[in-house]
Order: sequence, then C-alpha cells, then structure tokens
Amino acid sequence: MVEAYCVKCKKKGQKMKDPSIVKTARGGYMAKGQCPDCGTNMCAMMSKDNAEKAIESGEAKKSF
Repeated sequence: MVEAYCVKCKKKGQKMKDPSIVKTARGGYMAKGQCPDCGTNMCAMMSKDNAEKAIESGEAKKSF
C-alpha cells in the first residue's frame, strides 16, 4: 500500500485509503488519498518508478 504522513493524526507511515496517482505540473508524481483513521486528505510525493509500481500492482489507480 501507499504510505504517507497524516498531518492531523501526526502519524508516520499511514496506509492511504483509496490512493490515486496524479502527475504534478512540474512532471513529478504524487499519491493522493485519505487517512483511514480520521478521513483527512493525504498526499505523498513519489518517484516515477514507485508510482508505476503502485499502479501496476493495483495498489493505486492512475488519475492522469
């Protein structure tokens, strides 16, 4: 699963709920999802390789 930091819960390594991979304006990749505990929106910057692996394995959906 795609992991990120939740700003509201202050927990590192939270597994995102319903992650989707988006492409930033500068050409980078970012995973967007929700915190499973509090429901706050979360995002995590990713490398191209990690983003493609998450999409291929079915962990995240492609949104670009």
